[in-house]
Parts: sequence; C-alpha cells; structure tokens
Amino acid sequence: MNSLWVLIWWVVIVVIGYWVYARWAAKHVFEVDPNRATPAKMYMDGVDFMPANKNVLYGFQLNSIAGAAPIIGPIVALQWGWLPTLLWLGLGVFFIGWLQDFSSAMVSIRNDGDTFGALGYKLISPRARKILLTFVYFYLLLIACAFGHVITKGISHNAALPFPLLVVIAVAFLVGHMIYKARVNIIATTILAIVAIFVAIWLGTVWNMSFSYNTILICVLIFGYFSSILPVWRFIQPYNYSSVYVVYFGIIAGVIGIIIGHKPMTLPAFTGWSVKVGPLWPILFVTVACGAISGWHSLVSSTATSRQLENELDVRPVTAGAMFAEFTISIIAVIVCATAFSSKADYLANLKNPVGIFVGGLGGAITSIGLPISYAKALAGMMIIILALTIVNLVFRFMKVATAELLGDAIGIAKNPHLATIVALAITFLLVKTGTWLYIWVLFGGANQLMASFALLLITLFLVQKSKNYKIAIYPMFFMYATTVCALFYTAVFKLIPGGLAGKKVFGNFFAAAVAILLIILALILAYDGWKAFRKFKAGVAEASAEAEKAPA
Repeated sequence: MNSLWVLIWWVVIVVIGYWVYARWAAKHVFEVDPNRATPAKMYMDGVDFMPANKNVLYGFQLNSIAGAAPIIGPIVALQWGWLPTLLWLGLGVFFIGWLQDFSSAMVSIRNDGDTFGALGYKLISPRARKILLTFVYFYLLLIACAFGHVITKGISHNAALPFPLLVVIAVAFLVGHMIYKARVNIIATTILAIVAIFVAIWLGTVWNMSFSYNTILICVLIFGYFSSILPVWRFIQPYNYSSVYVVYFGIIAGVIGIIIGHKPMTLPAFTGWSVKVGPLWPILFVTVACGAISGWHSLVSSTATSRQLENELDVRPVTAGAMFAEFTISIIAVIVCATAFSSKADYLANLKNPVGIFVGGLGGAITSIGLPISYAKALAGMMIIILALTIVNLVFRFMKVATAELLGDAIGIAKNPHLATIVALAITFLLVKTGTWLYIWVLFGGANQLMASFALLLITLFLVQKSKNYKIAIYPMFFMYATTVCALFYTAVFKLIPGGLAGKKVFGNFFAAAVAILLIILALILAYDGWKAFRKFKAGVAEASAEAEKAPA
C-alpha cells in the first residue's frame, strides 16, 4: 500500500476529531467560559502559576507531552504490523487521547489548579490521595528510566548531537531572560533562538563530539536536577518554546517528504497475534502510548499547563491541538519505518536502537526537500532527543512534588526540593543500569496507560458531580483500566520474573516486576474507592433532581 493513504487516515482523524468532536465537548460538556478567571491569573507566583501566551504555551505543551514515546512506541509496535498500529493510533487519539489531555486541564482549572493528589482527595477519599500519589511516584520513576536510557543511547550513538544540544540549553536560558527579564519582543527573541539552534545543528555535523554511555547518562541526570529546582519561567518553559521549532520543522518536512516520496509500505500489514514482547492485546495498546493516549499528558495538563493558561478558550487549542500534533509525529514514525525496511527480519535486527531507526527513516524523507543527508539525519536526531529531554525536564520536577505531597507532613525533610530530586535521580540511575530496556519500556507503557485510566476516573467523577455528560470519559476509562492491568500482570509474570530467574539482569527484572505488581494492587484499591465515590455522586445527583421536581414552579 502507498504511504499516501496513511496520510489520508491522518487527515480524517485530525479534522473530525479536533474541529468537530473536541469543539463540541468544549462547548457542550465543559462549557468553557472566557470570562472565568483562571488559576494562572488568580494565584500568579512567578514559579508555577504564571500566565503565558497561548502560542508559547502550545509549544510548551507539545514538547512536554511528546517526548520520544510517540516515535519509539509505534516503531516497537510494528512487530505486530503497521495496520493494527495505525488503527490504534487513530481510534485512540480520536476517542480518548485528546479528551484526556483537554479534560485534565479543565478539571484542574475548575479546581484552582489542583494536582491529581488534591483532586483524588476531593473527588474520591483521603486514602485515594495517598494511593494516587504513590502510584504517580513509581510511574514517574519508570518514565525517568525509560527516557533516560533512550536519550543516553541516542546521543552516545550520534556524535553530531552533543554540540547542538548544548546550544539548545544555552538558548533556553537566554530566551527566558529575554522574555521575562529584559522584556524583549517575543518575535525577535524567537527568530534569534531559531537561527541559533538550526545553525548549531549544522555545526554539529562538522564538530563531532563523542562521549561514553555513562558520561551522557550522568549529564542527563544533572540536566534533570536543574530542571527540577529552577522556576518554570527560568528554564523549562523557554526550553520547550525555543526547541519546539525543531519539532515543528521535523513534522512539516517529514510530511512533505512523505508526500514527495510516496513510498510503498514494505513492512507487513499484520504479522500475527503474538510477538516476542507478548500478544497484540493487551501489549500493543501499552507499547503505543503517547501517540494514541498517555497518562503522562494528564500530569502535564493538570500540574503544569493548567497553572499557565490565561483563558479557558485557550485550553482546546493548547491541549487537544498539541495531542493531535503528537499523533502526527507517530504517523510519521510509522511511515518512515514501514517504508524503510524491506523485510520484518531487517527491521527486527535494528530494533535495539529505535532512535537510530527513526533518524535514518525521517532523515531520508527530509532529503526529499533538498537538504543534505548529514544535516537531515542530524535534524531528525535532534528532534527525538529534544522531545525526550523535555520529559526529563518535567519528570523529576513532578517526582519532587509527589514526594512533598506524599511524605511532607510525616517527614519534614521530604519537602526539601534538592533532597527529593537527588533521591529520585539516584534510583533512576540504579534502575537504568540494571534493568532490561525492552520490558522496562512495556512496563512504562502499562503504567502510563493506567495513569490515563486514573485521569479518566477523576474526569468522570468531576463530570458526575457537576451533572454533566460523564459517558464520554467513563467508557474509555473502563477500556484503558482493563487493558493496562492485564498488560502489567502479563509483563511481570510472564516476562520479567522468568528473565530474573534465568539470571538476566536479576535486580532490574525483579525490581520492575515488584513495581508492576504494586501498581496493580494500588489500581485495584483505587478502582474500588472510585466506584464508591461514583455511586455517592450519582445518588446525590438523583436526590437533587428529585427535590427539584418536587419544588413549586
């Protein structure tokens, strides 16, 4: 099949999903109100609550949610064939993905910028708050491990990347200073940032810099430390905003290159029900994470973006718009991979380095617009590493917040941002060095999608409490919950534990299996508490409705 048909699938999903379904939900379910004051304006503190221009915030949201998962997940999922991967990407983002991102931000905004810990306390129970925060911490740990490895592996295998990455980091500090301190015009600041970054990418192809895996891993963790403790305006927001233009260019150039090249899909459409990592259901649905739906997005939307939105009308373009853009990245990843290999055996031989697969595939597509292959590959490499580093930008910050909320009242020192961050960095380093990456990735995917089901649970309870149409969230929640609990159980019992018993990275496998089982237990308890809260809210709504009918006209 020609790859152009895949682009038609992409267009249909984006047009109907964003301009029809998302617009309807924003207007008729959440009733967005441009006149309602947002938490960013009410509680502006210059650290977390900070009103931002919607264009800046869109770049922040896209970079923050994307990471490398919308690229790596679909590439790994092609083991089952490109057809099931494309079907889940399209249907997942249409019915669940954008809805979770948008609704997570709206629920937080309507609750004064509360995080999921506080929302769990309000909507479910005090116990639910502790369970949710515990889950979030271990879930974030898996994210840190998965992306820490991806970044380190990608940079250590591409000597053209270190120099431009250093420039990107320097530019982020400069942009933050220019926008928020020097008050320089944002257009001039943006042009300066774009020129500096794209020139640096070219210089990286000339000035190659090679470092060992361990050196890069330590540098990545140091990067995570400063991202965690600095104010959001100082580094995270300007990093996401300035570097996102590489992502924009990669998406546009990739789509144009695909249209010009219109290559056939040479990998099989469907290879079979079961592959090395497991059966199509439930494993494919957690292997393909961010491009369809991702619990990580709900954390970004509710913990970071909701505290920066100036107007409720901005929520749909910022959150749903970024989600459909991320879906686009996944579509590009599927096409460039499915058209780059002549056989499944050739593809599997390269699967140990999915970053390399994407760099080669997208780089080849970008050459269709006239760029030299060396620059095109460097650009593709920068795109995926920038996205992955954005996750590191936020994950340790979120772990710091979760530590303070979970342990701060009992152990005062847990509120120390430096200590909480250093502990998270140390655990991440240990697990990255001792874990089995492929199963860690599947385990991250399972925890990630389980986080999405928890987000949908909170969204459902909020909508029930407000007497709104909760069915748009509850059915996706049931599907995600059942799928991800089964995926975590399968990975732990049939993959991680046998691998540990066979002596293959024993500590990492058993630790990851223990985390998976813990997450399942927490999920079962939280589901029970959520069900009780749902029944309570439903009963309250029914009682209020009955009293309203009895009241005199």
